[in-house]
Amino acid sequence: MRIALFVTCFNDTLFPATGRAVVALLERLGHTVEFPQDQTCCGQMHANTGYGGEAIGLARRFVRVFGGCDVVVSPSPSCVAMVRDQYPRLAELAGDPGLARDVAALLPRVFELSELLVDVLGV
Repeated sequence: MRIALFVTCFNDTLFPATGRAVVALLERLGHTVEFPQDQTCCGQMHANTGYGGEAIGLARRFVRVFGGCDVVVSPSPSCVAMVRDQYPRLAELAGDPGLARDVAALLPRVFELSELLVDVLGV
């Protein structure tokens, strides 16, 4: 399976070994891991502090970067929750039905690492 790694901004900055460990684990299980270079923050810091409007651009970027991926995995449950729970609200806030459709199409393919391992891969 081709799996795109969303490493998250705080892991990339503070704990880069986490991303490398996720890649090693998934490759050991026989999967191909891609790392889209254009990824950035999910916008959680913005949305959680009252700056939802500022998070819309980050949601758009996430959808653009990961929209064509078969599966997206992140080692951060809070970032996955941001994508799943807040992106539909941000699309509504933006008044953008196209973004809402793109978010809805992507959400079923976004997983937290342990969820992917247990629920999807059966490890």
